Amino acid sequence: MNASAKPTAQAGGTASPSTRPFSRFEWMIAGRYLRARRRDAGVSVIAGFSFVGIMLGVAALIIVMSVMNGFRAELLTRILGVNGHVVMQPIDRPLTDFDDVAQRIASVPGVAFTMPLVQGQVLASGAGAANTGALVKGVRGEDLQQLTPVSSNIVLGSLEGFDGGEGVAIGSRLAQTLALSLGDLITLISPEGDVTPFGAAPRVKAYEVTAIFEIGLSEYDAAYVYMPFEEAQLFFNSDGQAQSIEIFVDRPDNVQTLQGAIEQAAERPNYTITWQRQNEGFFSALQVERNVMFIILTLIILVAALNIISGLFMLVKDKGRDIAILRTMGATKGAVMRVFFITGTSIGVAGTLAGLVLGVVFCLNIENLRQFFSWVLGTTIFDPQFYFLSRLPAEIDPSEVVAVVAMALGLSFIATLFPSWRASKLDPVEALRYE
Repeated sequence: MNASAKPTAQAGGTASPSTRPFSRFEWMIAGRYLRARRRDAGVSVIAGFSFVGIMLGVAALIIVMSVMNGFRAELLTRILGVNGHVVMQPIDRPLTDFDDVAQRIASVPGVAFTMPLVQGQVLASGAGAANTGALVKGVRGEDLQQLTPVSSNIVLGSLEGFDGGEGVAIGSRLAQTLALSLGDLITLISPEGDVTPFGAAPRVKAYEVTAIFEIGLSEYDAAYVYMPFEEAQLFFNSDGQAQSIEIFVDRPDNVQTLQGAIEQAAERPNYTITWQRQNEGFFSALQVERNVMFIILTLIILVAALNIISGLFMLVKDKGRDIAILRTMGATKGAVMRVFFITGTSIGVAGTLAGLVLGVVFCLNIENLRQFFSWVLGTTIFDPQFYFLSRLPAEIDPSEVVAVVAMALGLSFIATLFPSWRASKLDPVEALRYE
């Protein structure tokens, strides 16, 4: 029997001790096990759930990581484009020599430009009954032109002649809240008004809206008012002085290396604070949330990998007779192990690739999908009033995508090792005893 079986096995292309690993025969057997038959319905269902779990886990990880990257990039671009990378404030005496100090700081290598500033909190109101809090920033026209997020996103009006008039530039959401348009008057009320014998009286003054901008960061679009520098000095009782100087550098990530040089160039007592320190809590919370989401979604892939293990154990139990026949026909333990390894990893590889495609396609069309689901559900998904940005950003990092794919594939490979090893250890005599 053995003599007749062995030539037949070799003639039919079955594995033998001399067959090379991962041969066409092993792939053929694994492919037959992956194709569903009525008798293997339970194994097929588990394999399907494993495939879907890995696909959704990989796609969700790519989408979440890309959205988090997009959030951080968009917020950094807008925050650093509007606010100074270093803010210098005076100590001991008022900043009356702001012009000379700004010029000295601007000459420091690595500094892009400087912007003397007068600012204060006010209550803003329009022609109607609505009113809201706002932040007035008094800047020079030439400095405002260098704030690209503002100057390049003027939706109504212009910044021409900004220094010479009494007009102001306001954010689009502030204009919407107060029902203001170009040429309307916005009334600003400051508690730091004129001093009278009866105490300080609030200062109230109306300004014409000469420009409306839309930065794309809802917090700024709903609160910022840019006023000519000299007018802001009068409005906030800061005649002849600036409250601070905002410094913009060429490389914001390395701003701390310039902090000492900036303080020395000022040549006067001062205190400086970097943008990292000002926004430390916000970006730290964003990083923590990103890490937590990564861990949670990784568990989805891990659960799917465990489904592969259970599915392979069921398949090994179901195919015990087939394994025994293969072993008696000359298949080695390694060949049997590789057959089930190919079966399990095929599910993991297919699910990972499907998740990769789904995640990348979703990220590339995420804003269109957001608008579509908002239309279908009849509600606003990703409301800018709560999420700061006016659109849903996504920035795909190739290194992170590679890491996610490698992790999913690694878990899939590891999940198949033990069931495949158990299959190779199956005793043919025991498997055929009760057949």
